[in-house]
Amino acid sequence: MAFVKDMLRMWAHSWKRFISIAMITLLGVAVLTGIYAGCRDAFRSTDRFFDAQGLHDVQVLSTAGLSNGDIAALRKVNGVAKVQAERSQEVTFDLDGRKSATMQEIGTNGIDQPYLQEGRMPKKAGEIAVTRKFIRDSGKRIGSRLTVTPESASSDTSDTNDTNGADGTNETSGTDEAPSFPTKLTIVGVVLDPQNLSNPDGYSAMTSFRSTATTDYTFFAPSDGVTGILYTSATLLVKGAAAESTFDESYENTVKQVTDRIDGTVKTDRQKARRQELLDAGNKKIADARAEADKKFADAQSQIDANRQQFNQQVDQIVSMQAGAAAAGAAANGANAGAAAAAGATTPQLDETTRETMRETIIAASPELTQAKQQLDQAQSQLNEQKASTEHTLKTKEKELKTSIPQVRWYVQDRQSLGGFSALKSDLDSIQSLGNAFPIVFLLVAVMMSLTAMARMVEEDRSLIGTYVGLGYGRLAVASRYLLFALLACLIGGGLGLIAGFLGIPAFLLVVLQGMYVMPGLRLEYDWLYGSLGIALFVVGVLAATIYACVQEMRQTPASLLRPKAPRAGSRILLERLRPVWNRMGFLSKVTARNIFRFKSRLIMTVGGVAGCTALIVCGLAINDTVADLGIKQYRDIYQYDLMVVSDDSDASAMRTKVASDGRVTSSLDVRIESGDLTVAGSGDGDSGKAGSSGSESIQLVAVPEKHLSDLGEMVTLQPVSSGILGTSGVGKTGSLKLDDDGVIVAQSAASALGVKAGSKVRLTNGDGVQATAKVSAVNRNLIGSDVYVSETYYAKLFDSKDAKNTKNSKSSEGSEALTWNAMLAKLSGSDTSQTDYAESLEEDSSVMKAVSCAHMADSFKFDLMGAVVALIVALAGGLALVVLFTLANTNVSERVREMATLKVLGFFDREVHHYVNREMMILTVMGVILGLPLGRLVGGMLTMALNMPSLYFEVEVKPLSYVIAAAATMTFALLVQLFVNPVLDRIDPISSLKSVE
Repeated sequence: MAFVKDMLRMWAHSWKRFISIAMITLLGVAVLTGIYAGCRDAFRSTDRFFDAQGLHDVQVLSTAGLSNGDIAALRKVNGVAKVQAERSQEVTFDLDGRKSATMQEIGTNGIDQPYLQEGRMPKKAGEIAVTRKFIRDSGKRIGSRLTVTPESASSDTSDTNDTNGADGTNETSGTDEAPSFPTKLTIVGVVLDPQNLSNPDGYSAMTSFRSTATTDYTFFAPSDGVTGILYTSATLLVKGAAAESTFDESYENTVKQVTDRIDGTVKTDRQKARRQELLDAGNKKIADARAEADKKFADAQSQIDANRQQFNQQVDQIVSMQAGAAAAGAAANGANAGAAAAAGATTPQLDETTRETMRETIIAASPELTQAKQQLDQAQSQLNEQKASTEHTLKTKEKELKTSIPQVRWYVQDRQSLGGFSALKSDLDSIQSLGNAFPIVFLLVAVMMSLTAMARMVEEDRSLIGTYVGLGYGRLAVASRYLLFALLACLIGGGLGLIAGFLGIPAFLLVVLQGMYVMPGLRLEYDWLYGSLGIALFVVGVLAATIYACVQEMRQTPASLLRPKAPRAGSRILLERLRPVWNRMGFLSKVTARNIFRFKSRLIMTVGGVAGCTALIVCGLAINDTVADLGIKQYRDIYQYDLMVVSDDSDASAMRTKVASDGRVTSSLDVRIESGDLTVAGSGDGDSGKAGSSGSESIQLVAVPEKHLSDLGEMVTLQPVSSGILGTSGVGKTGSLKLDDDGVIVAQSAASALGVKAGSKVRLTNGDGVQATAKVSAVNRNLIGSDVYVSETYYAKLFDSKDAKNTKNSKSSEGSEALTWNAMLAKLSGSDTSQTDYAESLEEDSSVMKAVSCAHMADSFKFDLMGAVVALIVALAGGLALVVLFTLANTNVSERVREMATLKVLGFFDREVHHYVNREMMILTVMGVILGLPLGRLVGGMLTMALNMPSLYFEVEVKPLSYVIAAAATMTFALLVQLFVNPVLDRIDPISSLKSVE
């Protein structure tokens, strides 16, 4: 019992150490669990929401729309649970200028169901539900009315007459097949689109750099009132996918099995079948047009023939009359009266030549007959010309049919293709990466501080330990006094850390997240396993340090422990050997120098602890600086052009004409831009950037005309990069990189994520879905987006070869036609504001699909979530620095109580004692700061390298101000600790402190 009482008394006396260990454990557990818990809560809530609303696992799009046969084929795919055919239509309306929206049919099979936030779901034709973003922008409310206009039909549907009906593109979106929605609309509800969780009312609204929406808004309408048998897409749910977390690799693997099956045979077969349907429809229209034309021509010919027969009968009658009269006159002049009588009784028989001569004479003599004959001949000639022209047109259409109908292309996409989903996932993944890395530093600091505190605690009880061991207590029983002390401190600190980690930090992160995304049903949850392991990790670390401290003392005999520890042997420090310096130092300066460098354990612990805390602060600020400069570096330094304009292939010429006619362009480069994929297979054979690397990245494939390869460097800064170890890469000289026909240039953002380097072999997929193996000639410095540059010749070599897949379009299958340059990179005159306004005005033009202003992108790029997490990390690192300095300062004072008492006996005033002690701590703090600043740069580089986010590369940037802030913060904490330490120094009693320990 006395042993226990003494143990409790010892614990109460060491309350400062207890608080220090508890606080360090609290901060460490909070960092370890807090960021993880916040991300996990967000992951789980969105996963529940996606399952409840039936967010599709797979979406299938087609360039020719989807037919019932396509839907039936998808239902037969193994692993598909549900298939929902969807219809949509793009419309425009006036809302402070021309705005666009997608009219989306609400599915009836439970997939992609909008989440009702206000009002009710639409049920009747003409009723719609809108998003909160539309309500905010338009000022409308439930019950408001809206009139929309369907997007004007593209050029491929402009021909509607019979003879042009055979144009192969007409059948894909004719008015009898394409979806059509009511245009007089009434708002009855406000909903959340499960495909886009962006918060329109949040602080990050309109600042997302990853927005992929092609229209401004989405309107949801019921099936009632929607016409058209052609579907714009098909959405699928995969069996077993709902049981997996949508953010886990197991979910991706489950979905990938189905997408691979669709890509394998269904896609190819249905692409061919759909194109054959279009060909058959075109041939049928041509046949119908020919039959109808033949019928009209036959009717017209019958009418002409009837009129000509009537005309001939009339002329023949006149001929007969004239012939009879001539015969009668000849008989009257003859002698034979009987012959005259016979001639008058019958019409004389005329040969064909005589008759035809008389017909022509009669027609020529009569203006009326001449005019009638001319009209008949003219009608016949016109009819013959129409027949010949129509036949020529139909034969031309028959010849053009196959080339006018392009190859049908399917696009099989998973949730990663949804801009809102991928943005949320990448944000949370990046924050979780930080949450996995920072606790390591906290754990190391906690072990170091626990070792320092517990070693001093055991050393102070040296004689007591010897007494207990001498009395027969086992070494384990004696050590339990300190082990239980450390364990209790860890458990209390860890428990408080769990509260902060599963409630406080997640609440903060989720407030920030909800400013960016809408996540219905969000709630905080506790993870028993992770929380217990978090505390256990720090308990093991601290107890290991405590055991080490106990073993170091208790391995001695009780007799040795009962005697005071021998003072350290005197020794010279290196500074003493520098006589010119040493001789000029004062007495107290020499004492300070000896105290700092003779006690190496104190030096290492103090400098190491301060350096670790300073490094954490620098690391947090480095991440913040890196993210803040991403937009400026990419859109002002790397991209030298001011404007990128993209159009559809059919509108490329009109787009270039439009831009050129505006007179704003000072220089330009025509390119072809396609959306594709870059894939690295983990073969480990050295072809990839690193052994066993694998993965896929969405890319922007940029093909450059062969004659203008050298002009690419004027639009984009081409700098080769090589892998680095400090979060940065070796960047070559500007202009030293050239695009040629030997390989592709891959963006650093994609190369870093996939482990690709110069000389690697990668798998490229172009916009037509054609795959080819390409050589990487170089990796170009690039921070945002994943551009892959390829020359026109190498593009043709990759995708126009005979070995290319049969999904190529007609142009590529011929292998000889030039690429269509559907995009333009241009430098503009004028200010940033005028360039941004010009880009916005271009998007209103029908020939422009997308116009991007680099000035606008540089100014609008923001990464709010990362900034909030960095602020949290810096605050926690600052708290750790304060605890570390407090622990070290108190340990320093407890070790030197007799020394401080001696100084007081010698006549030192309290202020002088403060200065004597605090000067050492300030020097050690400065040394720790000096070491911590570059260490923070190193740690920051390693952490940013771990943030492999889609289409982003973090090029580490630490501004001088960040170093100043980190150093100033640490020094401020050191000064603050002095306010707590000085009263302890004042309470030292010289008489009791100098009593013999024996």
